[in-house]
Amino acid sequence: HGGGPRKLYIAYLGHVKHGHPDNVVASHHDLLTTLLGSKEGSSASVVYNYKHGFSGFAAMLTAEQAKQLAEFPEVISVQPSKRHTPTTTRSWDFLGLNHQMMGSDMLHGSNSGGEDVIIGVIDTGIWPESRSFNDAGYGPVPSRWKGKCQVGHDWGSKNCSRKIVGARFYSAGVPDQFLETDSLSPRDHNGHGTHCASTAAGSAVEAASFHGLAKGVARGGAMRARIAVYKSFWGLGFGNTATVLAAIDDAVHDGVDVLSMSFGIDENSFGVLHAVQKGITVVYAGGNEGPRPQTVRNGAPWAITVAASKIDRSFPTMITLGNKQQIVGQSLYCLGKNSSKSSSGFKGLVVPVSCAMDILNGTDVKGQILFCTMQPGDQDVFQQASQYVQDGGGSGVIFAQYTTDLSFTALDVCQGIACILVDLDIGKKIASYMDDLSHGEDRTGAHRHRERDTGTKSGDVLLQRPVA
Repeated sequence: HGGGPRKLYIAYLGHVKHGHPDNVVASHHDLLTTLLGSKEGSSASVVYNYKHGFSGFAAMLTAEQAKQLAEFPEVISVQPSKRHTPTTTRSWDFLGLNHQMMGSDMLHGSNSGGEDVIIGVIDTGIWPESRSFNDAGYGPVPSRWKGKCQVGHDWGSKNCSRKIVGARFYSAGVPDQFLETDSLSPRDHNGHGTHCASTAAGSAVEAASFHGLAKGVARGGAMRARIAVYKSFWGLGFGNTATVLAAIDDAVHDGVDVLSMSFGIDENSFGVLHAVQKGITVVYAGGNEGPRPQTVRNGAPWAITVAASKIDRSFPTMITLGNKQQIVGQSLYCLGKNSSKSSSGFKGLVVPVSCAMDILNGTDVKGQILFCTMQPGDQDVFQQASQYVQDGGGSGVIFAQYTTDLSFTALDVCQGIACILVDLDIGKKIASYMDDLSHGEDRTGAHRHRERDTGTKSGDVLLQRPVA
């Protein structure tokens, strides 16, 4: 029946035609037995059976076997399982869905805010200990719920609750290297699934902040809704068509009202179509990138595709130059209440000709702020310069960024120093100020740096996230 390496294929057979799920599974095995020549071969090849929302299966087949299977009259399509990737408090206020407008009772458990709606989240799992998933004030799980709490490593039945009403995970067909860095359970070791679940249905958490910045009430769009977890992505975010379709199929059986699917590529759109036909609202992420500018990955007309936008929150950090000119940058740097540092203690501004390491090496930055301008293609300069300042006992970095938003990078690389991002136009103003100070002075040599008084004040910084 055809040699060669076996790969994971998805066979789609359309609507469920055999009533009970067991009969649907039996029909799949009959089909594969005819193809492969034995029941044993059929059982060994199947990875997932899809039997609730639609009829189909995922099986390990050779290319020739997949071609032969596609010729069976009851088979609509046979396609390779493809890899999927996940796409990553103020948002609801920006959309006009703030709790003051809807009534403060929402924060205290009255019947609003998506009460008893069940949102299925197909993602990297969930971290149940988060305060966003506190079930205080919730009544019993709706009797229509037919899902389960699948136990596994570091996850027991008590990790499900009146808020997290069910949890499943799908590891079959996932390469071992992605499973080895994760827990074989619904627990989230990536963070993307927890982020998406709390964005959709997180309970209200008062006095939430990032190290004291942007303090307020963190909450989901439907904060009183229940959550059902379907872990289909592993490690740093590996998922495939087979695991996602298995999650969709179980979600149809379990009785979710909404499906949240924050990942790219819409090869699973036929599974989504059947879920919508069963009355489930499916919400896709538009994706972090499309095939071309101004395009999206998930465009199935029967689902809701959501894009992300900047919101009306920024985290400005004021830079005051020696001539009292004030320039606004962006930074997440903030001083702890008991910190011995003071923002007024940032005094020296060091401006080298370039922040490339071969030129920067040897520059004294101890106690100083380093100013750098990013050039096209210099993706690593910010990280290298920040590390150089940390190693050299410097106070911070003011970095004029080109087209790349370095907010995420700053969170990772700026440890214990103030990293302030400005755009190129602002960077030119700072450079012009330093040029005016040094006018007429000798500027030859590998470095040009003049130390002049500056001050920085920490405030709030714009955190831009991928579409999620």
